[in-house]
Amino acid sequence: MKALLLRDIRLAVRAGGGFGLGLAFFLIVVVLVPFGVGPEAAVLTRIAPGILWVAALLAALLSLDRIFALDWEDGALPLLATSPLPLEALALVKAVAHWITTGLPLTLAAPALGFLLNLEPGAYGWLLASLALGTPALSMIGTFGAALTVGLKRGGLLLSLLVLPLYVPTLIFGAEAVRRGAEGLEAGVPLMLMAGITFGALALLPFAAAAALRVNLR
Repeated sequence: MKALLLRDIRLAVRAGGGFGLGLAFFLIVVVLVPFGVGPEAAVLTRIAPGILWVAALLAALLSLDRIFALDWEDGALPLLATSPLPLEALALVKAVAHWITTGLPLTLAAPALGFLLNLEPGAYGWLLASLALGTPALSMIGTFGAALTVGLKRGGLLLSLLVLPLYVPTLIFGAEAVRRGAEGLEAGVPLMLMAGITFGALALLPFAAAAALRVNLR
């Protein structure tokens, strides 16, 4: 599993779907928001939690179609399916690799971009905590969607349509946690609900992704 994880991280970085693409998109969205809504500090402070979470979600979405596509194109996926490694473990490793190359950089970069949106000082810790808890769920849900659409022509659009509705609860609780932190309120409840979503996704979706892969590889 460790060798497969390191291989997927190298592939993600070399293919351009890792650190650079997601971070660049994240930065572009955050920079463009003041041009669209105006430079008023009060307005930016109010919308900053939602904008940061939406930008992070969309940035994570960009590289989802690469999770299984590269292995499908070079014929490695059928070989991996016949290896001693269970497909459930394969799906989990793919999700972890996606999180390391996409979710983790977005989490670490978020405080710097929050400064551009005049995020309240008290919200930075909650922003980091919410993204650290929520982005693994985005990667695992995205891995499930990628398993459903692997091998389909123009599957990227279908993947987005399948995954985005499943991202909504994580987006709601993540933005709410940051908003409450910015207002000095208790944000523990949204974080616990988000943690429940993440742990539930990590516990259940590897099996769903493995079942989807078995159907697509027949």
